[in-house]
Amino acid sequence: MNAIVYTSNAGHSARYAAMLGEMTGLPVFSLKDAIRHLDKGVPVIYAGWLCASMVMGYKKAARRFRVEAVAAVGLCDTGTGLEGVRKANGLAFDFPVFTLQGGMDKSRLKGVFKSMINVLIKVMNKKKNPTEDDQRMIWLLENDRDYVSEENTADFMAWYHRQK
Repeated sequence: MNAIVYTSNAGHSARYAAMLGEMTGLPVFSLKDAIRHLDKGVPVIYAGWLCASMVMGYKKAARRFRVEAVAAVGLCDTGTGLEGVRKANGLAFDFPVFTLQGGMDKSRLKGVFKSMINVLIKVMNKKKNPTEDDQRMIWLLENDRDYVSEENTADFMAWYHRQK
C-alpha cells in the first residue's frame, strides 16, 4: 500500500488516518490532496466517516485508487455494524473493512449533516418503547464525546501486519 487516504467531517477520521499513518509508516493524504499527489490506481487504505452506513468519499476514492482496505469511522462501537457497511458500500464479504468508534462533535458538523443529526435525535426521542440500543444511540447523539484511540485500531493493525 502506498498511502492512507481519508475524508473527515468532524475530525475523527482525520485523527484515525494520522494515527494509522504513524503506526504503519505510510503517508497520509486527505482525498482532495491524494487526487492531486498520488497516481491513479495506486493501492491505498481508505478511512472515511460513516453516514447511514455509507463510508463518505469511498466511491470517489475507489474510482481513482485501488482501495485495499476501508476504515469506517462512526459513532457505534469499534468492530460493530460491519454487515451494514459492507452492504451499503457494495463491499465483498472478504474485503477488509474495519469500523472504528470516532465520536460526536456537533459543533464541527457541516451543512446538511448537522441538520440530519438534529432530526435523528428528535425522531429517536419520540419512540414509544426505545430499546436499550436506541437509548444508547440517543445518548451518543446528544452528548459530544471523543472515542478515538489507538486501542480501537488493534484489528486493523493485526490485518496490516499480516499483509507484510
